[in-house]
Amino acid sequence: MLFDPRPKEKREDIFDREQEIEMIKNSAKEYPITLILGIRRVGKSSLLKVVLNELKSGIYIDVRKLHFDSGGWITNESLLKAFENGLNSLSHPIKREVFQYLKRVKGVSIAGLQLNFEPEVSLSEILEALNKRSRIIIAFDEAQYLRFYGRRGGKEFLTLVAYAYDNLPNISFIFTGSEIGLLHDLIGVSDYESPLYGRIYNEITIYPFSKELSIEFLGQGFVEAGIKIREEEIEHAAELLGGIPGWLVEFGYNYIKTKSFENAIKGVIRKAEKFLEGELRELEKRSPRYILVLRAISMGFDRWALIKEFLESRSGKIPNSRLAAILEGLQKMSWINAEYRDGEKRYKIIDPVIERVIKELFNL
Repeated sequence: MLFDPRPKEKREDIFDREQEIEMIKNSAKEYPITLILGIRRVGKSSLLKVVLNELKSGIYIDVRKLHFDSGGWITNESLLKAFENGLNSLSHPIKREVFQYLKRVKGVSIAGLQLNFEPEVSLSEILEALNKRSRIIIAFDEAQYLRFYGRRGGKEFLTLVAYAYDNLPNISFIFTGSEIGLLHDLIGVSDYESPLYGRIYNEITIYPFSKELSIEFLGQGFVEAGIKIREEEIEHAAELLGGIPGWLVEFGYNYIKTKSFENAIKGVIRKAEKFLEGELRELEKRSPRYILVLRAISMGFDRWALIKEFLESRSGKIPNSRLAAILEGLQKMSWINAEYRDGEKRYKIIDPVIERVIKELFNL
């Protein structure tokens, strides 16, 4: 069902992403490291899960959940537990085969089709055992949160990836990231100090739908659900939601329940507000000025001078270097992007729903 709000796991439940699915599958076979990039709610997790299901040899780890469950700091124990859960989630035929290799690893105990890691188990030895199979894909969803692993900003983990890259040809890694700049910084193939410096990887970007494709998606979803809706309402929703599949699905799901365009849009806004509560708290921990910059841009103060004037009127004088760092940080976290119009650099909040909620949240 196209309007099912849960992440999709089967190709037939994905709309118009055949090319992206094949690109990811081919990349996982050909490259040791694949990055899947795209803004939040564009459908990266669904595409990843479809690919892993079709290749039947993938271990899935939700790093954002791991980060949250670990209280904001990912330990070796919590990462091992995530690996353990990922291995136990493999389909039974693959699990039986994989467990034959893992049972010889110190610290691994197996009872039937259930595997357990003891505290002394070594991740490098786990990977070495997995490498004896034809091909294993290890996928880290929202991998930028791996920067919270260990004491060196995730470098201990990247050292393990580099070891596998150099020595374990049957291990492939997939990393997805919504905070694109932060994921690039973490992987650091251009950073001489990164364990992955100089390594080759493939990068696949997942883009929002065009307006035309958004209209087609909504139309097909409502036909599938047996719901009648006016064409102008579909077009209006496509304009408001910016082609982001997560919001289009939320709108369709809400419309089926309420049979009301206004209530369906309100449901999308409520979902965005709930998301923003936690995200803005995290931004405020860095600096309240991050939120002030988002407020400024949402109001149309989209140029450097206007943003600076807005900030200084509310939080005092700010050095140019500090404002530059805030704008760069928001771009790396995929909140905003920069584009040139009329010869001037202008900033824009990428997600139109988030932009609208920020305006309403601060009574603008």
